[in-house]
Amino acid sequence: MSDTPKNFYKKLLGSKGEKIAEKYLKKQGYAILEKNYKTHYGEADLIASKDGVIVFIEVKTRTSTEYGLPCEAVDGKKQNRYRRICEYFFYERRFDNVEVRFDVIEILGDEINHIIDAFI
Repeated sequence: MSDTPKNFYKKLLGSKGEKIAEKYLKKQGYAILEKNYKTHYGEADLIASKDGVIVFIEVKTRTSTEYGLPCEAVDGKKQNRYRRICEYFFYERRFDNVEVRFDVIEILGDEINHIIDAFI
């Protein structure tokens, strides 16, 4: 991705959305374990825990629905990437028998929509 003004704006918007999502999750009682967790499979925006469940969270931020709802950008390819990131996370930390969940937080303007169990 080059550093065009459009790409710079997208990165800035995404970063702002992740901060909003983190603040929201903390208010909901989640503990943030990782932010922008990078592996060779890709990056998980947020990894959190609540009530014994480890939650991998993709944050999608949009200013309009011109290109669809934010959650619609979490396609099968992105979901598969998150599954691999999850496997690596548990392997790296030697976790065993832990409940896991994949959520999406979409931010559209000032609205936050937390989609719990967005995919398996």
